[in-house]
Amino acid sequence: MQFGIFGVGDIAPDPATGIPRSEAQRIQDTIRLAKAADELGLDVFAVGEHHNPPFVASAPPVLLAHIAAQTQNIILSTSTTLITTNDPVKIAEDYTFLQHVSNGRMDLMLGRGNTVPVYPWFGQNIRDGVPLALEHYNLLHKLWREDVVDWEGRFRTPLQGFTATPRPLDGVPPFVWHGAIRTPEIAEQAAFHGNGYFANHILAPNFHFKPLVDFYRQRFEHYGHGRAQDAIVGLGGQAFIAKRSQDAYTAFRPHLESHPIFQGTTLERVAETTPLSVGSPQEVIDKTLTFQEGFGDYQRQMWNIDLGSMPIEAVLEQVELLATEVVPVLRKEMDSRRAPGVPDAPTHASLLKAKYGDAEPRQARPRPNTGDNTSGPLPYLDSDPATPAQMPRFA
Repeated sequence: MQFGIFGVGDIAPDPATGIPRSEAQRIQDTIRLAKAADELGLDVFAVGEHHNPPFVASAPPVLLAHIAAQTQNIILSTSTTLITTNDPVKIAEDYTFLQHVSNGRMDLMLGRGNTVPVYPWFGQNIRDGVPLALEHYNLLHKLWREDVVDWEGRFRTPLQGFTATPRPLDGVPPFVWHGAIRTPEIAEQAAFHGNGYFANHILAPNFHFKPLVDFYRQRFEHYGHGRAQDAIVGLGGQAFIAKRSQDAYTAFRPHLESHPIFQGTTLERVAETTPLSVGSPQEVIDKTLTFQEGFGDYQRQMWNIDLGSMPIEAVLEQVELLATEVVPVLRKEMDSRRAPGVPDAPTHASLLKAKYGDAEPRQARPRPNTGDNTSGPLPYLDSDPATPAQMPRFA
């Protein structure tokens, strides 16, 4: 079971002063948080992607590469990478490069996002959101598994004899989670490929996303990847922890109730009706264990603990309480309740073992260029001669 924290780089006004942090400060605070999560032994740190104020997380590969250089063990991920408005060729190359510089300590979550105007900003139409997501991932999947790609679809120019570089580290593509809270087609795609499915279990009523998780599990089994209970599921969550429950409510109340998303409600109401966990470490443990009861065994639990108005000092206290008093108990409890044979979340090491066993993994070695910055029909020394590149010809 993996435990970690995720965020979206949001910035909200301080409830006492009404003044928000600067973008520069928010970026530096995110880096401090990731380093603390690594030092305290959490498993995963993830950042989202937004391209509009009041969010600052517009370039996850850049931020995660910087964090990779300053951490040792933590897996770096996204929450989410926009598969609809990003070019899948650019995703393939950016995140494979991140895979290399992090020595395999990464995976990524793909999703459609929830910002309507982002589509025309990047030349797309929101009415094509689901077809875009499906087609773009199918191309990304292919780019990571074939040295030479010929492809044609609806939403981008065709590819002829194309090679995405660098090739995946050790010949093993990054593991992909598909994040969706309203789209059965995305759950179906995740199941078809045997990928992970992430339900961002926040804001909506508790267990609101169980039907989609159940559907994904059923289709995972249908496609022959294992039992339904073996499907790779991740859940989001939101938490605020203090040694005493009343202190947690007192400290968190102004940040939540002044936040634009939650204005007009109360902290008690949100904590009662949604997956938000507020209180002592034991109260957060108890609520998180209900997720396992409701969704079944799952592989990754992530929490949002850095709501946009919270100062970094308070957030660092949260990550310490989470890592030292909540997660160790959850590891033990969830493991003791886990059904026999349910797999762990894939990592680079486990995927490497599954593909190669004890054999040496692939080390992609490109052929020299032929004078026009290409390496000819077989781009690597070990490229499959049965599928040579047919380069475009120009009259």
